Amino acid sequence: MNRISALLFACTLAAAAEPEVLKLSGDVEGVHDPVIIKQKDTYYVFCTGGGRGGTGGIIPIRTSKDLIHWTNAGTALPGVPEWGKQEIPGARGAWAPDISYYKGKYHLYYALSTFGSRNSAIGLATNPTLDPADPKYAWKDEGMVLRSFQDKDDWNAIDPNLVVENEDSVWLNWGSFWGGIKMRRLDPDTGKPSDKYPTLYSLCSRPREQPIGGSVEAPFIVRHDAWWYLFVSYDRCCRGVNSTYNVVVGRSRQIIGPYLDKDGKSLAEGGGTLVIAATTPNWRGPGHEAILQEPGQDYLVFHAYHGTTGRSSLQISTMLWENGWPRVGALP
Repeated sequence: MNRISALLFACTLAAAAEPEVLKLSGDVEGVHDPVIIKQKDTYYVFCTGGGRGGTGGIIPIRTSKDLIHWTNAGTALPGVPEWGKQEIPGARGAWAPDISYYKGKYHLYYALSTFGSRNSAIGLATNPTLDPADPKYAWKDEGMVLRSFQDKDDWNAIDPNLVVENEDSVWLNWGSFWGGIKMRRLDPDTGKPSDKYPTLYSLCSRPREQPIGGSVEAPFIVRHDAWWYLFVSYDRCCRGVNSTYNVVVGRSRQIIGPYLDKDGKSLAEGGGTLVIAATTPNWRGPGHEAILQEPGQDYLVFHAYHGTTGRSSLQISTMLWENGWPRVGALP
C-alpha cells in the first residue's frame, strides 16, 4: 500500500467512525419518550402512549432485530391499573417508561399524571421475559413506587429511570420542571423506596424565571469507564414543530453527584454540555433520551418532531466517547 492509498484508507476509517443518526424504517412514527433494551437477538423499545380513545393497552412496544427496521408489537399493560386510577383519576395512559433487568426479571417503571401537574405517581410492573411467545411472559403489577402532590412537593414524580449499580445497589432518578431531577436509593428486592435509604438527592435544576422556567426532565444515568453520566432534556417538548427540546450531559465520580459539565459547572446550578439539538428545519426538539450500551458501541435513543407534520418519531444515533465525553450524530 503506497502512501496515498494509506492516507485514503485512514480517512475512510475515520469517516466510518464518525457518529451518525441511523436511517430507521417501519413503525417509528408516534414514538415519544423511548427507552430501549435487548433480550437475546431482539431490541425492545417502550414509549409513552395508549389508553386513550378506547384503545385499551398502555405503553406501546416496538421491536427490531437490527436497530433499523421497527415493528409495532402491541402494548405492555392492559390499561391504567386500579391503584393508578384511584391515585391519579385524570391519567388516561402511562408516560415515559423505563426498562431494566436485574435480579432475574425485567423492571418496567412508568409515570401517571396529567399535563403540567405535580399530582403524579410512578408505578412498577415486572416480567421474567420480554418475549410474548415465552410461556413465562406475564407482566405483574407491583403497584405504586412513589408519589408527588401538587400542594406538598417541589418535585414531580414522572420520567423515572432506574440505575443498577449492582444487584444490591439500585437507584431511581426522576423529575420534571419545578425542583428538577431527584434520586433515591431503592430496596433492591422490592424496587421501591425504603426507610433504610431515606436521603433524597438533588441532581439537576434550572432557573425558575422565564424563558427557562425550570425546564429540565427525562433523566438517564449510565456508567462509562470510571464516570457516571447524567443525561437530561432541557427546554420544551410536546409542541410539534415549535418544540425546543435538547439533550445535555454532566458527569460525576459518584452516582449521587455532583454532576459537572465540561466547563465544571454543576447541573444542579443549570449547567450541562450539549449532546444534541435541532440544527435544521427537518427535525425539531430532539430529546427524552435513553442510552443503549452494547459491546464496542453505544447509542443515543430519543424522539424528535418532524419539521412539517410535527409528529414525533423514534431516532437512534451511534455515540462515540472522546476525552471522556459523548458525541453523537446530527439530525438530517
